[in-house]
Amino acid sequence: MSIRRLPARSLTTAALLALPLLAPPAGANDTVAVLGAGGLKIAVTQSIEMEREDLYISPSKVNVDYVFRNTAGKDIETLVAFPMPDISSYDNGMEGIADPTRENFMDFEVSQDGKPLETNIQQRAIVNGLDVTADLEAENIPVFVLGKEGVDAVQALPKDILADWEVRGIVVKNYEGADDGQEAPLVPNWKIRTTYWWKTTFRADGPTKVHHTYKPSVGGISGLNFMDGEGKADYQQEQYRHKYCINDKFNKLVADRLKETQGVEGIYYFERWLSYVLVTGANWDGPIGDFHLTVDKEDPDALISFCGDGVRKTGPTTFEMTKENFVPERDLDILIVYKSDQRQQ
Repeated sequence: MSIRRLPARSLTTAALLALPLLAPPAGANDTVAVLGAGGLKIAVTQSIEMEREDLYISPSKVNVDYVFRNTAGKDIETLVAFPMPDISSYDNGMEGIADPTRENFMDFEVSQDGKPLETNIQQRAIVNGLDVTADLEAENIPVFVLGKEGVDAVQALPKDILADWEVRGIVVKNYEGADDGQEAPLVPNWKIRTTYWWKTTFRADGPTKVHHTYKPSVGGISGLNFMDGEGKADYQQEQYRHKYCINDKFNKLVADRLKETQGVEGIYYFERWLSYVLVTGANWDGPIGDFHLTVDKEDPDALISFCGDGVRKTGPTTFEMTKENFVPERDLDILIVYKSDQRQQ
């Protein structure tokens, strides 16, 4: 079933920033896929209210503090799950994962009322929305297998299994990996769906405080998708207006930066993306009583855009939003535009 128990504290800490700050400019397909995560899911939701959620998100760290209130008049024992984003079994180096050999690829840690919790991890193989974990286990192929290790495992399978898996989309041909005149090799094509879960008790005699932290995956591209080099709207402008709420003011700020550095060798601008799952399907009873969001771009010179109502700039790099009786209607997607200066000093 691909379930494992993890220690309360994760092992090595590693920043999951796959796109180097000083990477050279590249084509529009030179991207790092963004992975979004967030949201506690409670198996039993009746009589458990979320009084507060305090969310801090930056390119290097996500901290979330919850305060739950049990209104049942008696202790409630239940399961709590934290779903991580799906990752590709064969990503060709495009997803923002620093160490693809580690199952706890975001250094996830959780504590309740100040005490670290021991968590379990479940990983499933998903293809086109269908769970194919049993197929992999029948052939002794781990669900969490990435890169060359996964390719080697797949290509060692019997031909009849490979033919069946190709028809079902579990493996696909990698035409980029084929030499001239050779047949494209088959590579893994399943998504790895990871969920951390644990059993806990929401006591009746007071609030239950849950804290978790992890290092986010940061997607990006070494260039700009929504604006060309002359500061004019590019092919993804409308999509970015919807997803990141970029507006004319933001476009002008970016265009002015491009104009100032146009023709200066060694300077270019590129994007990074962050995501957090806010819409969790109302897994608790009622709205979030008090929701507080802090977004930190970390670099004072970077430009940032995300959707939110009543957002205030509270520091050189921080932006905050507070809502009462908050019912999320969309996930949080953040766009950050950085300048890379590779000029010789």
